[in-house]
Amino acid sequence: MKFKIDENLPVEVAEMLQQAGYEAATVYDQNLAGEDDHKLALVCQFERRALITLDTDFADIRTYPPSQYAGLVVLRLKQQDKKSVLDVIAGLVKAFAAEELEGYLWIVDEKRIRVRG
Repeated sequence: MKFKIDENLPVEVAEMLQQAGYEAATVYDQNLAGEDDHKLALVCQFERRALITLDTDFADIRTYPPSQYAGLVVLRLKQQDKKSVLDVIAGLVKAFAAEELEGYLWIVDEKRIRVRG
């Protein structure tokens, strides 16, 4: 599974995913920082990478239909400090191994994962 880590997340998210055996690139790695959402979405589609982001715009299934993506993971966290984000990502790494992501939107908070297809 391949991931794209949005600029609103710590770069350590990519490192955690890589340590778990996934391929992960940040928007900084590919000089995509500051690009608009639609361009980022197109790059993710072309590269077949699941996007992990705090940007709730990606939760709009009319604009970003999950079936057209390798996966969309939108974090809706009350606490968005680095430690809180990394704690949630640690839990997600386990979920990625157990659940299908391609073609789905995962909306993740501190207590649950909601999946939309």
